[in-house]
Amino acid sequence: MKIRLIRSATILLEYAGKKFIIDPYLAAKHTMPSYTGKSLNPLVELPCEPFQVIAGIDMAIISHLHSDHFDPTAQRLLPTNLLILCQPGDESEIKAVGFQSVVPIIDQITWENIEIIRTACQHGSGEVLQEMGAASGFIFKNENEPTVYWAGDTIWCKAVDNTISQVKPSIIITHSCGAVWGDNIPIVMDAKQTVKVCLAAPTSTIIATHMESLDHTTISRECLRKYAEANGIRVEQLLIPSDGETYHFDC
Repeated sequence: MKIRLIRSATILLEYAGKKFIIDPYLAAKHTMPSYTGKSLNPLVELPCEPFQVIAGIDMAIISHLHSDHFDPTAQRLLPTNLLILCQPGDESEIKAVGFQSVVPIIDQITWENIEIIRTACQHGSGEVLQEMGAASGFIFKNENEPTVYWAGDTIWCKAVDNTISQVKPSIIITHSCGAVWGDNIPIVMDAKQTVKVCLAAPTSTIIATHMESLDHTTISRECLRKYAEANGIRVEQLLIPSDGETYHFDC
């Protein structure tokens, strides 16, 4: 099994002999609008050419339709006959931009011997949560692979805690940049909340992603590492990949 961070929330997952992309955000540096007025997005280039990112993929998962998770460049470059899995309610918009094989996951599906379970997210709080709308995470299971929980765009919340305690995933992928919206309301995990994940899942490997790519983030990779170490989290438990970095895992 391989997990490669491309940039921001975009992941390539090779799992049970299949290769798929999660939340493709393939725009060139500074070609997308700012979220805060600080800078155009994304802040950095992809680690390779977009066509190399999507080469050989079997399927895509779109967790929600925010522009940093499914951008116009990805919509243009992905094959229109590619299987796309999404959360209920997003399928019509994805089909509207030309994709022919779009399947919403209500609870779970089995695809090519891989069980894919949709999980709840809390993409902010208060009025900001209403503005952000629904987002989803996903669990991946196969008898020959470690169980992976990709938490998605969420803060630490009861749904995340319950998923960890019930599923006991071997690998948890978090969005840990501390992005904020409105009156500095967190919409994904920051360093403190990422450490909560580590403490809630002491035998799991946590992979912190969605970092240093957008202008509404508040936590750097260095900041997260320092905070984690100060709170007793081992380097081996909390992985903080650079863009383009790949991890290999055995069952």
